[in-house]
Amino acid sequence: MPQDRYTGAAGNAFGRETAPRIGQALGAARISKTSNEFRLQGRRVVIKCARLATSSVGVTYKMLERLEAVLGAFEEPDGRFGVYEISAAEFGRRMRPSQSKGSGEHKVGLVAKRDFLNRGRLVSRVALPDQALKAGGDT
Repeated sequence: MPQDRYTGAAGNAFGRETAPRIGQALGAARISKTSNEFRLQGRRVVIKCARLATSSVGVTYKMLERLEAVLGAFEEPDGRFGVYEISAAEFGRRMRPSQSKGSGEHKVGLVAKRDFLNRGRLVSRVALPDQALKAGGDT
């Protein structure tokens, strides 16, 4: 199901709250105040978070150029997050354009959760303290 303005905003808030917590659990150092980019094991990565029912995550084309990997943190039925890594090059090969209109049009590429599960490497399963995260979509 495509996002609308409200589900997109909820997904954005969810990712901005969740990615730093997952990054901390992984031992990553945040390197940007405006995005969920981190330094992990000497590599520049982004952490993209998705709720249980979310089927893809997106990265801007511009951001992808400076990354070495994309970490997809996908919520699991027990509330933990399965964190899968794919290289930035693999993300680029697998992405499809988002259906965004307006200012976001032609800026974001999406990759399906199944591509992370089938082609990616499981980095960790992360349980966040106080699983009281706000409902939302993906970011």
